[in-house]
Amino acid sequence: MHYVSAKGILSAKNGMNLYRGCSHGCIYCDSRSKCYHMEHRFEDIEVKENAVELLESALRRKRRKCMIGTGSMTDPYIPLEMELGHVRKALELIDVYGFGFTVITKSDRILRDLDLLRSINAKTKCVVQMTLTTCDEALCRKIEPNVSTTKERFEVLKILRDEGIPTVVWLSPILPFINDTPENISGIIDMCAKAKVWGVLCFGMGLTLREGNREYFYERLDGLFPGLKGKYMRRYGNRYGVESPRGGELMRLFHDKCEANGLIHNNDRIFAYLSEFPEARERQLTLWDME
Repeated sequence: MHYVSAKGILSAKNGMNLYRGCSHGCIYCDSRSKCYHMEHRFEDIEVKENAVELLESALRRKRRKCMIGTGSMTDPYIPLEMELGHVRKALELIDVYGFGFTVITKSDRILRDLDLLRSINAKTKCVVQMTLTTCDEALCRKIEPNVSTTKERFEVLKILRDEGIPTVVWLSPILPFINDTPENISGIIDMCAKAKVWGVLCFGMGLTLREGNREYFYERLDGLFPGLKGKYMRRYGNRYGVESPRGGELMRLFHDKCEANGLIHNNDRIFAYLSEFPEARERQLTLWDME
């Protein structure tokens, strides 16, 4: 861990990263790619020491309320968060200032902040996005070694369902010759249906590999799945997009199962929902505050 002083915290689309780097150890992580210019070891978490102050300043200056997002580059619920509490402090500000919130995570540590997620959702909107890659617990521990297992994440989704907090699942990535099976896709969609998630995002049956994350991925394949690295290199070389040879079949299965279970599976519609701030509720709160 090391500290830096940041110049700003919110992106043009109101996303934020309180940390840079991650200790989850997912073998496929795109955030390791060199194009993101992370100048430190990935597991050496960069902490923006002034992030909370910057966020309060930004929220105070905003003319219109909106959804604030986090988790696109670094899972905010890394173990370090339980020590520092930056995410919780950010949630307290988002709650106080009346903004919406959405987060992408793979960790059941998010339940620590259930009280704040509940409060934000009651006032405006809170959407929790959870990544699910495999319904095989043993495989999950291999490809995502330092994070909550799929079963643990499924329990989080059910708790959020019971709390009335909407959820979205990222079915991504699908690793060729590892988790690209009909049984896996069906199993994940069945979990989504039981947890009554709002929608499921899927960008195809494959993954992306760039300089930085490709080397790490291949290194991990060598240790976890002997011989598979060579198969990848022969089939895909240095391609950016790595698609499963079963991609067409699996995508049809994905869409058919989502449709049969009433799950939204149109990516554009889901992203529109994630960014949409409930203006009607904002107006009601404003009128209430004026009385």
